[in-house]
Amino acid sequence: MADNKVLLITGASSGIGAATARAAAAEGWSLALAARSTDKLAALVDEIGADRAHAIPCDVTDFEDQRRMVDAVLDRFGRLDAVFANAGTGGQPGGFSGAPVDSWRKMVDVNILGVAYTLRATLEHLKASRGHLVITGSIAGRRTLPGSMYSATKWAVSAIGYGVREEVKGSGMRVTLLEPGMVDTPFFDEPKPDALRPEDVARSVAFALSQPPGVDLHELVVLPTPPTEG
Repeated sequence: MADNKVLLITGASSGIGAATARAAAAEGWSLALAARSTDKLAALVDEIGADRAHAIPCDVTDFEDQRRMVDAVLDRFGRLDAVFANAGTGGQPGGFSGAPVDSWRKMVDVNILGVAYTLRATLEHLKASRGHLVITGSIAGRRTLPGSMYSATKWAVSAIGYGVREEVKGSGMRVTLLEPGMVDTPFFDEPKPDALRPEDVARSVAFALSQPPGVDLHELVVLPTPPTEG
C-alpha cells in the first residue's frame, strides 16, 4: 500500500486518468487530480473522498498553469511522490493531405508540449522524493499509422520518455512509458467494443507504481486481445 504517498494525475477527469485515480485510491495513494473539466473533477473527488483526493483545475498547454498546479499539490499535501503525465487529445480524419491544420496544433500543444511542461514543473520534486514518473504514450508511438499526426505526436512522447529516463539516471527516480492500444474512452465519438477499457490501463499504472524501489519498469505495452475468430 502507498499510504501517505502523493500521486499527481493530469487528464484526470475521465477515461484512463479517472480510472487510475480510483485504482490508486484503493492502493492508499493520496491524489492530486488535474484537468480542465472542473465539474468532472469535483464529482471524482466526491466519489473518492476529499480526505484522499484534491481537484486542481489546469490547462496543460499553459506552463504557468502547470507550475501553479504543482504549487497547489505541495500546498495541499506537502510532498509529491509520483506523477502520471496522462493528458492527451486526438485529431481529425483526413491525414496530412486533408486534416484541419488547427487540429495538429492542438495535438502538439497537448500531447507533446503538455507532457514536456509537466516534466519541467515536477522533475525537481520527483528527484527530491526519488519518485516515479509514468507517461501515457501509445502503441501509435511504436507503429506507423498512415497520415496520422496523432501517431507522430505519440512517437514524440516515446522519445520524451526515453530522453527523460536518461536525464534522471542516478537520481533514484524511475520512469515508466505506458503504451496502450485502443482504449474505449470519451476520446472516441462511438463505443469501441473490442478495445481496452480504462480500468485495464489503470491496472497497468497501478502495477508499475507498486514495484519495489529496486525495480524500474521501463515500458508497458498493453493491447486488447484480438477478437476470437470463427
